[in-house]
Amino acid sequence: MDGPDSLAVFDIDGVLADVRHRLHHVATRPKDWTAFFGAAPLDPPLPDGLAAVAAAARAGHGIVYLTGRPERCRDDTLAWLAAHGLPAGPLHMRGDADRRPARVTKVATLRRLARRHRIAMFVDDDAAVVAAIRTAGFPVHHADWMQTRDAPPNGGAQAVLFEIQEGEGRT
Repeated sequence: MDGPDSLAVFDIDGVLADVRHRLHHVATRPKDWTAFFGAAPLDPPLPDGLAAVAAAARAGHGIVYLTGRPERCRDDTLAWLAAHGLPAGPLHMRGDADRRPARVTKVATLRRLARRHRIAMFVDDDAAVVAAIRTAGFPVHHADWMQTRDAPPNGGAQAVLFEIQEGEGRT
């Protein structure tokens, strides 16, 4: 990536995109991954996430998107980012067969990015990812806006997201 020396890196699901409407596809077994990812283009944006990206861009940081979504979702994801007016930037996705926990894949990607750029911030909603990023020495912000807006009892959405991100390495 050429351009700004500093990067602001953003997760998508739970940070920019509200995935709660499609979590029922993966909340029980058997999980319907085709339906879960097929509904991603219908995700409403999370205003706090969009505001965070806009603020980072105004501050002069290059914008990078780092998601646990599989590579097969690239076209839908790029279309969603563009449809919601998010700045262009590289999109890093997991390989279709990669089932490592998000905390592992995201730290590895940040380390690769840090070889050429200063990581000014990383924003993610997964507490395990946030802890791993912090331990790796990168500045991180825990995006809690999805769980605090109309959150179901007992943190239902966050619990399902944690399971599929960390336990199953799927998003």
